[in-house]
This record gives sequence, C-alpha cells and structure tokens, in this order.
Amino acid sequence: MKYPLFSQLRDNAQKLFNRNARQAVEQAMENLRQHQSMPKIDLHSLLQPAPVKPVPGDARFVSGSYANHAGSRQYKLYVPSSYHGQAMPLLVMLHGCTQDPDDFAAGTQMNQLAEEQQYFVLYPAQSQAANQAKCWNWFSAIDQQRGQGEPSIIAGMTEQVMAQYPVVAEQVYVAGLSAGGAMAVIVGTLYPDLFAAVGVHSGLPYGSAQDLPTALTAMKRGASSMTLASAPAAQPIIVFHGDSDTTVNPRNGEQVMAQRLSPQQGQANILSGDVPNGHRYTRTTHTGADGKPLGEHWLVHGAGHAWSGGSADGSYTDARGPNASREMLRFFRTVR
Repeated sequence: MKYPLFSQLRDNAQKLFNRNARQAVEQAMENLRQHQSMPKIDLHSLLQPAPVKPVPGDARFVSGSYANHAGSRQYKLYVPSSYHGQAMPLLVMLHGCTQDPDDFAAGTQMNQLAEEQQYFVLYPAQSQAANQAKCWNWFSAIDQQRGQGEPSIIAGMTEQVMAQYPVVAEQVYVAGLSAGGAMAVIVGTLYPDLFAAVGVHSGLPYGSAQDLPTALTAMKRGASSMTLASAPAAQPIIVFHGDSDTTVNPRNGEQVMAQRLSPQQGQANILSGDVPNGHRYTRTTHTGADGKPLGEHWLVHGAGHAWSGGSADGSYTDARGPNASREMLRFFRTVR
C-alpha cells in the first residue's frame, strides 16, 4: 500500500533535510503510527531510495512451471533485452517468507543488473499450499536431501530452464534471502555439480534445524548443531547479514561461512568501510593457497533483516547499502 503522506514527507525533507528536521519528521511519523496503526517504515529509505532503472520494453519476464515427484512450483524467468540467442549465465533467486518473484525482483533490482551484465534470472515461487507464509521449508528433513523435496524441485526447474535457453553451464549460481538464503545453502550443498557458487543474505547454515521448534531456536540464537552433508560442498560463497537482525541472529551468517570453509584452508583479509550516508560494514574475504576466492562475509553494521542496498519498491529492503545484488554478481564473476 502506498501512503501519500510519505511522498510528501520525502519531497519536503529532501529540500530541508538536516538533523533537527529529520528528528522532527521521525517523531511525527511515530505519532501517526501510534494513532493510525501505520506500519513502521524506514525514513532514510524514503528520503534516499535506491535508484531504480526501468526495465526495457523488449525485455521479458515470463511465467512458467515445473513439476516432479516432489511436487510443482511456479516461477518467473527474466530474459534481458540484450539476449539475442547467445549463451549467458543463470542466477537462481530464492525469495524470503511472504514474498513472491515480482516483489523479490523489485526489491533486489536483480533484473536491472541482469540487463546490464547479461544474465538470465530465475525466480522460483514458493506456494502457499506448501507453506502458509510462503517460506521455503529449509527446516524440514525431507527438504534437506538430494533428489527429494524442494531442493529437487529447484534443481529440476534450473535444469529445465537450461534446456530451454543457452545457459553457460559453468556459470549457474543460486542466492536467496532469509528462508530463501537458508534454502540456497541447502541447494548449493546438495547440488555442487549444478551450482558454481552460492549467495546468502540473512540465511542459516545447512542442517541447522530438523523441525519448526529447532528452526525457531536457530533463528533466535544461531544453530546449536549442524548436520554435515555426506560430501560437503566446496563452492565459493558470499554471505550478507545485518548485525542488528532480530529475525535471524547474525551468528548464523558466521556459521554459514565456517561450515562452507571448514573443508578448506584459506587466508582471511578484513576490510572496513561505509556507504556514504549509509551503513558501515566489515568485509572479510577468504582466498585459497592458489589465490582463488573461497568466500566473502559482509557484516552490515546497524542493518536489520533486509536486503542490503535494495529498493523500497520491494519488501524487506534497506537502501542504505552496501549493494548486495551488485556485490554478489561481482563475486560470482570472480569464480568462473
């Protein structure tokens, strides 16, 4: 739902923005929320929204479906206007709870970047019949096995798109947010022969839960135990997590990295930085003895449970950066 009041506040604040004005506006919005039951919306995102470039008219965002023995799911596939039959990479994007492909695409702006960098982007859609909140069932035992449950559907859907379009087989990646991030870890772990690298935003490690109670515990405190895959995946991984995330404890981001790096020995380098008028961050890169990337961990200071650098056009986004979408694509290019 759009609120005209917010648009007016944004227009006025952009002209007269200063510390005192911001405090006054924040207080006014808080008073309005208390008296009108309005949702809590980040003021900074309204004042400095992430730039959104329009998708070219000749690009396609097509709907499709896939089914196997585990069930069926709908999806949307972004085909950029720059596609003229040439082979291109494929990125699989797994949305978070309550989201859908359109919402996730709008928030992450991944279609705009795919247009710029020539990618296919596949957005599997979780069905409300499979999970009432449209969360991927990362905490279900059957959905943590190769050839079973939702991982088999996502992998099969990916292979279906690869059969329909000229995808570069060595450049297929999977990424996700929250429950989608946890499922991206699972799919990457179970199908290392299909996915060359994994991106995780606000997710959890493989095997961190076996049912809903253990899932809630892991989300609140971090995983107390993690089931290791019989053959741990070794793909490079990039992880984003806000250190003020109260939905999925940021300890989970650390555990995702530790789990993926455990079979390998690498060198860590730490860099601190900040986004102008935005969040500070700590970026830890891990490289192997051969100099190739093993992983990156971005801890975004002050950020909550939201896609870093995303657009307010989608849900669960924080425009104050750094831009997780752009950094993930940059990282994926380094692991070719």
